[in-house]
Amino acid sequence: MVAPGTIAFAADDAAAVKTEDGKYFDKEGNPTYKVGADGTVDWYTYSGYRRYHSECHVCHGPDGMGSTYAPALQESLKTMSYGDFVSVVASGRKSGNSVMPALGDNPNVACYMDDLYVYLRARAHDAVGRVRPAKKEDKPEAYTETEKSCMGSK
Repeated sequence: MVAPGTIAFAADDAAAVKTEDGKYFDKEGNPTYKVGADGTVDWYTYSGYRRYHSECHVCHGPDGMGSTYAPALQESLKTMSYGDFVSVVASGRKSGNSVMPALGDNPNVACYMDDLYVYLRARAHDAVGRVRPAKKEDKPEAYTETEKSCMGSK
């Protein structure tokens, strides 16, 4: 059963059907991953891996499989919509004894919300393994500009 306010994704629903400035989107317009036949991942998946391991893995596990006090994000992203993901990460959530802190004011998270979502979505669909992707696309110029403006750089 899918919880209210979430959308279930089948593995093929995550397929990239459009690209814009190096970012891939599914048929619904949600950010998604792209993994080439040779294992090359898009920049957002690679960056999401890095951001996840700098901010999230301590609680959610090194591979998104959860822990005794934080849920398995690899499973959550099978049913969680992009909007719900952003809302929970930005605003936090409490469920029983489990507390997800609000990270919307943390620029190391807020500026990379799409990256985190894309990486975890790739993990949810077994498109990438638990280790750092060996090959990645180049960082898009548009990504660099967005990153600068989000982080307050000129």
